[in-house]
Amino acid sequence: MTNCILASTSTIYGGTYLDYLSEALEDLFQHSEEILFVPYARPSGISYDTYTEIAEKTFLKLGKTLRGIHTFENQIEAVENAQGIFTGGGNSFVLVSELYHQNLITPLQKVIRNGTPYLGTSAGSNIAGPSIQTSNDMPIVYPPSFETLGIVPFNINPHYLDPDPNSKHKGETRETRIKEFHVFNDTPVLGLREGSWVRVKGNQSILKGEKLTARVFEKQQSPYEIAPESLLDFLK
Repeated sequence: MTNCILASTSTIYGGTYLDYLSEALEDLFQHSEEILFVPYARPSGISYDTYTEIAEKTFLKLGKTLRGIHTFENQIEAVENAQGIFTGGGNSFVLVSELYHQNLITPLQKVIRNGTPYLGTSAGSNIAGPSIQTSNDMPIVYPPSFETLGIVPFNINPHYLDPDPNSKHKGETRETRIKEFHVFNDTPVLGLREGSWVRVKGNQSILKGEKLTARVFEKQQSPYEIAPESLLDFLK
């Protein structure tokens, strides 16, 4: 049974790394002593080791150990044997390119669908949908494919921002970019604001996060808001 948390971000304003998710993580990883960390998104271009050290501090507070996937000689076996998996944020194109390079897309799909607990933040949540075509990230590398894990049937747009009516910026908004996506694609998109996440158990997905709605985009429909605790199973 699929068992995931797909979060918009790792850190909300005024908080520390993953602290707003601490209770949810205790539930998600209750039977996992060691977590496999996927640092390939490399936020700000930091090294895999540095990124792992950042994440490790939080999991030590939860009584869990964390090990970077890059330290394993056989990374496919590391995924297959993992008690839990966490893919951190950064650049989605860099992340997906390396996952394809290491032949990890199919192994990740298999173990997550078979019940290995999975946490994704930002780019790590992007890859849970069918593609990274609604990522906010610059395509600084060219992955073999934009197709990703398809754990949920909708794309996620993390860090979703509403248009600022007082802004003098004349560039495209997130909503505009997602509408452009729907000219050529049918996949629904969930605009996930900071502090929100999706809890996936089996075939059921629920929006989580106190007092934060999410914005839903479906092809040939006007965008609309859904409240926390809403089921997302209609997004197919």
